[in-house]
Amino acid sequence: MTGTEVQGRGRLWAGWAGLALMLLVVTGCGHHKTTTQPPAPQAAAPEIPATAPVPEQPAPPSEPSVARGHIPITSAPRGGISDEDLDYIATHRPILSEEGDATWYTAHKGRRAANGQVFSNHALTAAHRTLPMGSLIVVTNLENGQSAAMRITDRGPFAPDKVIDLTIASAKATGVYRVGVARVRIDVYRTPKPIDEGGRWCVQIGAFKSQRKAEKLKAQLLRKYPGSHVIDFSGEHSYWVRIRPEGDNREVAESIARHLHPSQGDAYLTRLD
Repeated sequence: MTGTEVQGRGRLWAGWAGLALMLLVVTGCGHHKTTTQPPAPQAAAPEIPATAPVPEQPAPPSEPSVARGHIPITSAPRGGISDEDLDYIATHRPILSEEGDATWYTAHKGRRAANGQVFSNHALTAAHRTLPMGSLIVVTNLENGQSAAMRITDRGPFAPDKVIDLTIASAKATGVYRVGVARVRIDVYRTPKPIDEGGRWCVQIGAFKSQRKAEKLKAQLLRKYPGSHVIDFSGEHSYWVRIRPEGDNREVAESIARHLHPSQGDAYLTRLD
C-alpha cells in the first residue's frame, strides 16, 4: 500500500470517529432536556345552523299566589285592651257605628283566633266578619246600657242576623253572657287598615251537616272559579267551605257572595286581614 493510500484511509477513519463522537454528545445532552408534549387537539364544536331553534331556558320559580298567601299575625294587647286604648277612646269620636245582634262564643284550649294569637275566654276581644283585624271598638248593650271596649281578633259570627261574637269576658262586661243574645251598637274608634278599600277577602259557606255535601260544593266552586283557592274544613259538629278569589280581591268576593246560593248553609263575605 502506498503512502498516499495510507493517508487517505487515515483521513476516512478520522472522519468516522468524529461523526461517532458528535452523535454521542448529542445523545447525552438529550437525556437532560425536558420535553413538552404538544396539547391534545381539541374537538371542534359542532356548528349550529343559523335556523336551528334556541333551546328554551327553564323558567324561574314563580312567586306564590297572593290568594294562597299567609295572613300575618295582628297582635292585640294582653287582655285585649290597653290603658292607651282607653285614653284614645276617651279623647276621640267613633269613625263608624253599626247596630245588630250580639252573641258570645268560646273555643277549645289552644285554638288560635283568626288574628294568629291563641284564643282566650278572658280577653276583651270579639269576632266580626268584615272589620279590619285589630280594630278598636266599643260595644254597647242597647237593652241595659252596659258597654265595654274591646278589639277584633277573630272572624264570625257565621250565623244569620248576627253581627258580632263576644268572648266570655266581653259578654260579661256588656251584660250579654246571661241572656245569650242582645241588641248592641258597635262604635269603631280606630282601625290599623282602611275599612272601605283594599283588604284581603273571601267567602265562607256553611255550616254543612255532611262532609260529602261540603266536598261536593268545593268541587263545584273549583270548576266555576278555576283561579280561586277553595278549601273545605271541619268545625264543631259541622263542615265549612271557604273560597278565596284570585288576589283575595274584594269585588270578586262580593260578587261571589251575592250570586252564590248553596242548597245548604249560607254564604258570608269575610275579611281575612
